[in-house]
Amino acid sequence: MIAVPLATAASQLKDPQAAVAELARKLDDSLGGRQRLGGVLFFCSADYPLPALGQALADAFGEVAVSGCTTAGEITPEGYARGSITAIGLARSDFALAQVLIDDLSGFDLPRAQTLSDELLARCREQAVAPVMGNSFALTLLDGLSSSEEQVLATLDAALGSIPAFGGSAGDDNRLAHTYVYADGVFHDQAAVVVVINTRLPFEVISTHHLTPLADKLVVTAVDRDSRRVLELNAEPAAEEYARLAGVAAEALEEAVFARCPLAVRIGEAHYVRSIQRVNADASLSFYCAVETGIVLTAMQATPILAQLEQRLAEVEARLGPPALTIGCDCFLRRMEIEALGLEAEASRLLRHHRVIGFNTYGEQHHGMHINQTFTGVVIGQRRLAADGTGGQDGA
Repeated sequence: MIAVPLATAASQLKDPQAAVAELARKLDDSLGGRQRLGGVLFFCSADYPLPALGQALADAFGEVAVSGCTTAGEITPEGYARGSITAIGLARSDFALAQVLIDDLSGFDLPRAQTLSDELLARCREQAVAPVMGNSFALTLLDGLSSSEEQVLATLDAALGSIPAFGGSAGDDNRLAHTYVYADGVFHDQAAVVVVINTRLPFEVISTHHLTPLADKLVVTAVDRDSRRVLELNAEPAAEEYARLAGVAAEALEEAVFARCPLAVRIGEAHYVRSIQRVNADASLSFYCAVETGIVLTAMQATPILAQLEQRLAEVEARLGPPALTIGCDCFLRRMEIEALGLEAEASRLLRHHRVIGFNTYGEQHHGMHINQTFTGVVIGQRRLAADGTGGQDGA
């Protein structure tokens, strides 16, 4: 059997022990045995009985580092799925992994972040796969209903320095009730998992979206910052003013409208989407990202979503060569748009072609920023680097 650097697997089985057994068997078969497995990443539906699933994962993989989270939809080797679990197995010959759980998001400060970062990088160095600097990236998985993402991500980014980071916020199949991350054999809420991955393979971290700005602007004139709730836009009740912009009645506001009529904040020359989560009884709007009084929100319009993603991935692959794998954090609002357009089968073909494995998120993370309605991830190439080579890149 030819040794491969990584493997992917998925299971639609509903019994947690049976689903994990299927994953473990497929990963072992692809990698050439359990002894080659250096780490596992997984993404699962929140419909699973999570305590039983967590125990099954711990029993199946033993001392192997396993990290993951619940989703708003999975990206499997066959494309989009729901109610499933999908996984990536990384060979210890080509990947070194170090993970840590952050279980006090509100108290996460720079000294703790620096200690955490130093420990993760030191553990990767001990495994001696490749020089850490230039050959490592960080994956962050956060509770998707926490209100601490911005603080945690900005602090962690400062500590990681030149190590590129990306990630996604856990989902719960669009229920907006409870989301979880997994580390140390247990699912946790109000927590985050940070995984530093060092590799001999070339890679590029990316974040992209298919939205372009319009002339329409909304100014946030009243906000409850702690709850990410906008009370007023342009000094009018927020839901009413947004509905006017979207061209619908306030009572017709729903996720499909939020996906079709997104808002963004401009930072420098780029626009970063700030997605609406829900309308509240007091005509306020809850957002997935932090919002502040005085910020200007720009209305955005969609360009063809799949053509844009295809172009972006093709650009990266032109530099790296054919992908061994792309780990993708794809906003659940993008998937809603794709489904509304009847493009789910075409999207799955595109994801299969580019070897994307990942999940639909409640928010994406890139360069210490918490963003929405993007496809964010890392493209990993196939060719191995020379012992003293560098391969890590970071793309906008």
